[in-house]
Amino acid sequence: MQKTIETIRGNSDGVTYEFPVLRIAGSSPDAPNAYIQAALHSDELPGVVAIDVLMPKLRKAEAEGRVRGNLTIVPRANPVGRAQQFFGAAQGRYHLGSRTNFNRDFPRLDRPDAKLLPGDDQPLNADDRLKARLIKLSLGHEIVLDLHCDDEGLPYLYIQSDLWPAMADCAACMGVEAVVLWSDESGASFDEASLRPYLKLPAAEAQLDRRVVTTVEYRGILDVETRFAEADAEGIYRLLVARGVIEDKSVETPKEFKGEIVPIDHIDMMPAPAAGAVLYDVKPGDRVKAGQRLATIVSAPGEEGGRVEVLAPQDGFILTRRATRATRAGDDLVKLAGVTRSADARSGALEQ
Repeated sequence: MQKTIETIRGNSDGVTYEFPVLRIAGSSPDAPNAYIQAALHSDELPGVVAIDVLMPKLRKAEAEGRVRGNLTIVPRANPVGRAQQFFGAAQGRYHLGSRTNFNRDFPRLDRPDAKLLPGDDQPLNADDRLKARLIKLSLGHEIVLDLHCDDEGLPYLYIQSDLWPAMADCAACMGVEAVVLWSDESGASFDEASLRPYLKLPAAEAQLDRRVVTTVEYRGILDVETRFAEADAEGIYRLLVARGVIEDKSVETPKEFKGEIVPIDHIDMMPAPAAGAVLYDVKPGDRVKAGQRLATIVSAPGEEGGRVEVLAPQDGFILTRRATRATRAGDDLVKLAGVTRSADARSGALEQ
């Protein structure tokens, strides 16, 4: 295994950011290559601990000569976000300087050519330099996994519809409970920007059936536990075996995905009708019927009419809910995966 350090120039003199990149060279030029990163939202740690459990498996495979494809691992992909603390609380989702989500506005390339990316000498914010660097690292890999988590939720994947159902084995191997399919380009998230250059190629060159590109949502932000890390690491390892990056005849690699498949326009985000304290009636995984109460907002405590109910607009199941129990009017409360298209389906990213 080779370890290198990537350096990102900050916005002020004397400020730089660093993050390690771990690489394992494969033995077969015909095998797919895999890129795995975690904590692009720097306070989301389930993927970080999953990589920590995964690495001994990969080092063992390397020592035994079973690594066929090249592996590039970035355990903590966002040193800029890690440096952001506000009164002791991590601020890992948005760059405080540009006020932009760290998982939006990645460079959109029309072909997989690193020369099209802005150089380090360009007048960019540190978060934009980081985004260009991460895209550069991901180029040339057939498998690209971006490990995230939600507030509170089921483990699920975002997958571009052109890659489905060829990626059903990925979902099955990783043990997720749901897949959200998207098609239209939206906020240029990392997975979207990583896949875009290949979608622009002729079909014979793109080889979409060989590609695994996905945002992985590992449950909730507080689900940083050994049992989850071990299960998630095993899921990634099974995927690498299934796709031929690692050789391991002892590993069973299922191909049939038995979880839920939901088009992104079937997701109801359920914005809060009022500000106040949230009392949830449902949790992730619960099945609900149209008209069923999902939550109550206590907007005027102790007063008559001081509670506002939030009802399900359609049948479906709860994919996620917010971790905080305080809400502003208009804040999204849950992701309800419905059986039909949402009446207020969002054309772009579900969250900013």
